[in-house]
Amino acid sequence: MANLLIIGAGGVGRVSAFKAAKNTDTFRNIVLASRTKSKCEKIAKDIKEKLGIDIKTYALDANKEENVIELIKKENIDIVCHVALPYQNIPIMQACIKTGAAYLDTALAETEDNPDTYYDLQWALDEEFKKAKTMALLGCGFDPGVTSIMVKYAADYLLDEIEAVDIYDCNFGDHGRHFATNFDPEINLRELNLPGKYWENGEWKTTQPFEIETKHSYPECGEATSILIWHEELESIVKHFPSIKRARFFMCFSDKYLYHFKALKNVGMFDIKPIKICENCEISPLQFLAKILPDPQELVTNYKGKTNIGVIVEGIKEGKKKKYYIYNICDHQKAIEETGAHCVSYTTGVPAIIGCKLMAKKIWWNKGVHNVEEFDAKPFFEEMEKQGLPIKVTEIKE
Repeated sequence: MANLLIIGAGGVGRVSAFKAAKNTDTFRNIVLASRTKSKCEKIAKDIKEKLGIDIKTYALDANKEENVIELIKKENIDIVCHVALPYQNIPIMQACIKTGAAYLDTALAETEDNPDTYYDLQWALDEEFKKAKTMALLGCGFDPGVTSIMVKYAADYLLDEIEAVDIYDCNFGDHGRHFATNFDPEINLRELNLPGKYWENGEWKTTQPFEIETKHSYPECGEATSILIWHEELESIVKHFPSIKRARFFMCFSDKYLYHFKALKNVGMFDIKPIKICENCEISPLQFLAKILPDPQELVTNYKGKTNIGVIVEGIKEGKKKKYYIYNICDHQKAIEETGAHCVSYTTGVPAIIGCKLMAKKIWWNKGVHNVEEFDAKPFFEEMEKQGLPIKVTEIKE
């Protein structure tokens, strides 16, 4: 059994804490920490009332590795599940190296002054994790995370060789707001404002933001406008599956969302450079916008509908062309009823705890820094079935 530290008390932290509390056969001591202790206490109270499980809470500034080191040592932590801001990935990883705790995150490291970042900073810590005789598992949410594991499953169990990967992510839910983001507004809008990028025939190709769009039919949900964007798992998928000739990521957006997004962009609200707005006060337009948009956790009040996230994988099996759609459907109301968080948080928090569970049991274990597609997909998918996110696999006949 493992002592688990969850860093982050937003929607994903809430789901992660609930799911950890449902797996006390694996986690003997669950600790939840964030900058705002009251958020942790609210989650702990809800878990106690609903599940009868006690979890410990702490205030933690995870930007400073010495703070993380102190808490890891105090609670004798075996695994750190980092589901807070990606700005904190590196200090938390450094704390794990210095204490020998295992590390898991759900998004690649970013810096506040540069949203266009890659896995280099984290992959560079591989030798340090090996010397510390511990492991870091990167991008173990849904996308990145489960989408990469879907590709791994196809590579090991469906195809002899993968030639093309298209990832499709669509939220068919409705929260009743004119404009809101489903996770941290600053991180979400920074990501969408980047140029699009995809892999084709041995090179990366770049597009303008929102330049390429398509109508895509999502199984059991319907058709939606889906736009090609850059997403971090493309980098690791291309690295670990060198036979891939094309890899793309598409995310769907409603017409209402696009209307507000384009208007805000046109007036400069996505700029990340701080500006002076009053005496002794500087803030970037994007940070200001993030402050006035609804807290993603507030959206649970009226959220209805489903999410559909999956991967279309094309390749060769016994000399013949084959194509498969591997996907998951999650219901907002069911996720809220179970954990108090909507599907966007649920589909990230559940895989994070599954990753921690497989690491704790040494089913997924290898010293160093690794992405999820480096491990066997079957035990992960078996856990997803148990934990409320079943995977569906269908062959596409053409």
